[in-house]
Amino acid sequence: MSALTAGRAAAYRTEDIQVLEGLEPVRKRPAMYIGGVDGKGLHHLTWEILDNAVDEYINGFADHITITLHKSGHAITVTDNGRGIPIDMHPKHKKTGLELVLTVLHAGGKFGESDSGYINSGGLHGVGASVVNALSKKLVATVRRDGFEYRQEYANGTPLAKLEKVGPFRGHGTSIYFEPDDTIFKTVRFDPDTIKARLEDTSFVHSGLKITYKNEISGETVELANPGGLPAFLTKLVRDGQKPTVTEAAFAAARETGDRIEVALQWTESTDEVYRSYANGIRTPQGGTHENGLKSALRKAVTSYIDTHDIKVKGLKITADDIREGVVAVLSVFLRDPMFQSQTKDKLTNTEMENAVDNFVRPALEAWLNNNKTAADAIVGRIVIAARMREASRAAKEEVKRKAPGSKRLSLPGKLADCKSTDRDETELFIVEGDSAGGSAKQGRNNNTQAVLPLRGKILNCEGLGAAKVLTNQEIADLVTAIGTGIGEKFNYGNLRYGKIILLMDADADGCHITTLMLDFLFRHMRSLIDQGHVFIGQPPLYRVNVGKDIHWVQNDQAKEELLEKLQKANRKFEVTRFKGLGEMDARDLAATTLDRRTRTLLKVKVEGDYLETDRTFVDLLGKDAAARYKFIMERAEQTVAEELDV
Repeated sequence: MSALTAGRAAAYRTEDIQVLEGLEPVRKRPAMYIGGVDGKGLHHLTWEILDNAVDEYINGFADHITITLHKSGHAITVTDNGRGIPIDMHPKHKKTGLELVLTVLHAGGKFGESDSGYINSGGLHGVGASVVNALSKKLVATVRRDGFEYRQEYANGTPLAKLEKVGPFRGHGTSIYFEPDDTIFKTVRFDPDTIKARLEDTSFVHSGLKITYKNEISGETVELANPGGLPAFLTKLVRDGQKPTVTEAAFAAARETGDRIEVALQWTESTDEVYRSYANGIRTPQGGTHENGLKSALRKAVTSYIDTHDIKVKGLKITADDIREGVVAVLSVFLRDPMFQSQTKDKLTNTEMENAVDNFVRPALEAWLNNNKTAADAIVGRIVIAARMREASRAAKEEVKRKAPGSKRLSLPGKLADCKSTDRDETELFIVEGDSAGGSAKQGRNNNTQAVLPLRGKILNCEGLGAAKVLTNQEIADLVTAIGTGIGEKFNYGNLRYGKIILLMDADADGCHITTLMLDFLFRHMRSLIDQGHVFIGQPPLYRVNVGKDIHWVQNDQAKEELLEKLQKANRKFEVTRFKGLGEMDARDLAATTLDRRTRTLLKVKVEGDYLETDRTFVDLLGKDAAARYKFIMERAEQTVAEELDV
């Protein structure tokens, strides 16, 4: 053992081992419990409390939930008319039921070994309420039961006083008010639209539940109740997504015995497939076994219909992807012991649910297809078209070779610095902001596999524009020519000239705007490039920090502050340089930080959730209606300080 190794071993002692007690682990590592400390993690606090209230409805103890977004924008109250959290003293732990639920991880009445009455539950881990409490600088719990109202206040997960008996009260239920801790979250301002959208989804999935949403910021109060359930939800999703349907008929089925299963689906002319799946009322954006069962049932039912009616498709092999193309589906399951991939419950993992959904949906869908032959034939016709397009794309990919830079058949943009290689899988196209940055990128690149196309300023805002109008813009036309596929109806995946399309913009507000414009163009007119994983965003540094002979490249303000704090504690001298643009970096530095495959960082562009949400986001950010953008800016104005603005 070397002296260095021995010294390290000797320095590690039992007393160095830390034991995090109570709710301290949550405050120390919040991402383990809520997925992160960004806006998504912030709103997850609301979903945890909401899920507990919904559990009271699912199990027959409540029928009304009220969500209040308070005027500050930093606080939420969730109220239900359920049984009320128990407030008597626990015989073993010597704490009230309320304090146990709010201060002890894995404490609750949903673990299946008591007579608490929770048959189906979303809050199955017993950590949701305590995690919210741990991450809130203030939480007030109000319980109404047994003819009285009780109240207790907490701070950072710790009770500030004993449970207070406020006085007599007719009624029952639980109310949780909480203010997230601004020392933990990057922002503590809730988004009203995000909350409203979640509540609307919940009202469809739980068709007998009444939800009241109060937005004190705007003064709006909305009553949400959707007795139409999943079929009505499906109609809304198709309408909001502006997806032309193959047939007006839609399939819907429900099984009430055993594990409850509900499904509604419809084929559309869209080239993507959209699924909204839920388990015990909780949305599972990453799908899971129940969603896998639905996809399997779709394939089997349609294949059975084609075979039963002896539909001949000469020279064409239909795949599962062809069958599911254009499907919009909503699936909801209720089961006794749900298992999720993590505390954020993004994916269901119960293995038995795949067969359960498959075995229920497949025969029901087969019967529906046979009883609605006109609709079924239209669906099969749509599937055949999808298969033929896929085969044509595959044939083009195999037969069309990537055209070399000197090819007479392809007139490439003059400002494109192309690469030598004709192997698409190893080549990359960097789309950079400005001629200055383009010059540095051209000098710093590997000209064998890396091509560079500089843009002049901000590209055309393509939101709401057709392909013909878009191509009148020279920057867009040059970009389309360089990529090689064409756009819209003329898009040909087989002509793609580069394996990676990398957006490389400045790390400032203008750069972010240009990146957003580029993503909108690609999403609207070349979406297959995103779906097939060809689009990336480069991560150029915003700062260079010199520490003696060492150089640290820093991508954002938060990382810079963390680095400077460490250097100051170590009494190290440093010099900070902020780049206004990539053009300020010489070719060597740009290559080391952003171009070199061994040292760079790339973000892969993909659609999270479903395409409907992405569509709505682009419409809000770049559409003609400025009201949505104005609302977005005003609601987030407090999150930005003057020093952070690029003016």
